[in-house]
Amino acid sequence: MVNEIKGMIGLEIHCYLLTKEKLFCRCKASRERGLKPNIYVCPICTGMPGAKPMAPNFEAIKKAIAIALMLGCKINNSLRWQRKHYDWPDLPKGYQNTISGAESVALGENGNLGGIRIKSMHLEEDPASWNPDNGCVDYNRSGLPLVEIITEPDFSSAEEVVNWLKILVHNLSYLKAVDSNAGIKADVNVNIPKKTERVEIKNINSIENIGKAIEYELKRQMLEGGKTRETRRFDEAKGKTEKMREKESAEDYRFINEPDLQEIIIEKKKIGEVKKEIPEMPEEKLKKLIKKHKIDKKNAEILTKNIDIVEFFERVAEKIDGKFALPWVTIELLRFLNYNKKTLNEVNLKVEHFVNLLKLVKDGKITELKAKEILNRFYPNSFDPNDVVKHESKITDEVEITKIAEEVLKENEGAVKDYKKGEKKAFDFLMGMIMAKTKKRADYFVSRKVLERLLKY
Repeated sequence: MVNEIKGMIGLEIHCYLLTKEKLFCRCKASRERGLKPNIYVCPICTGMPGAKPMAPNFEAIKKAIAIALMLGCKINNSLRWQRKHYDWPDLPKGYQNTISGAESVALGENGNLGGIRIKSMHLEEDPASWNPDNGCVDYNRSGLPLVEIITEPDFSSAEEVVNWLKILVHNLSYLKAVDSNAGIKADVNVNIPKKTERVEIKNINSIENIGKAIEYELKRQMLEGGKTRETRRFDEAKGKTEKMREKESAEDYRFINEPDLQEIIIEKKKIGEVKKEIPEMPEEKLKKLIKKHKIDKKNAEILTKNIDIVEFFERVAEKIDGKFALPWVTIELLRFLNYNKKTLNEVNLKVEHFVNLLKLVKDGKITELKAKEILNRFYPNSFDPNDVVKHESKITDEVEITKIAEEVLKENEGAVKDYKKGEKKAFDFLMGMIMAKTKKRADYFVSRKVLERLLKY
């Protein structure tokens, strides 16, 4: 069985930093899929003769520091740019600018996440995108800022890798430092201890494919052996790895210092400022919700899937009972966002307006149905619900509801006959008509009691 094969596996993970501009020029940093080729380009990112890089994007450096801190890395404060040479159509200059190589010190090193050691993490630029089918090169991606996270070979199976990558991606989403839509791509180093030499599988573009590639490669190495270090690619359609070339060494890349870029000096004060801005990570949030707010683990996990949602809940829970607010966040708020196809940070929903809405329900001034209707009207901008419920208060008077119910029965004689024949759905229909007639203001339990009484006769 593949799962029984224990390997020695390390990862080199590339993530796109979420910035407005590219790393060394002012071109828009767009990672949009299906974008028209070569519209966000300039002489710098297309490698034109005589073009020199601008000072590196400070936003990219700041976000790279945040990632390194999240990974528990030691931050090095003196960083030197290198030219990493290789001959490939997607590299217009013939080299890549990177803070890696023999003469460089990584931005972060000696970290640990979830028991997996982080060897180093550095900043670099992305090459362009070459289409081997038609030979065309798209430079929209050329010069986008990347971080590369290099782990020690601490994994032994595909399952361990997949589970850890999910934790990494979740943590990165809390930082809002990487482009979640662009996903991750990884080079995977795999070998079976004391049996095979290390093989590098290049540029795998999803967590699912990373797992499949590792499973296939472990099985292949077990069956075929392997005494040569080589570079392979993963063919997603075939579900197998294929040899590309013999494995390069650091010498093959001919690293040299970049003469056109100054050394980056990171002050301790700046590291401290970035550290203060880093939010609690998902695991910390989960423990806090369970211990402080007495939220069960299942709902706590729903909340912690998204940092905006969990922080919104925490602010709400400061002003109203958390357990009462819980379903309004995990069910109704998520329904509201899904219906409008928006994330929380894309709508103008103020905590105080949301809390006031919940207080109106909790104090019995409006029905839950009316509250849900008002919540729907919070898009695109929320408002104080107290301003609109003056004429929409809950109807609890049994005499008033009886009059309304009698009108409903008179207007829907067919449904009354169906109910008396044993059709239970007819009762729900009649309840719905009462709610519609009162614009969802009628108290549900009083209405049900009245309707049951009237239908007996």
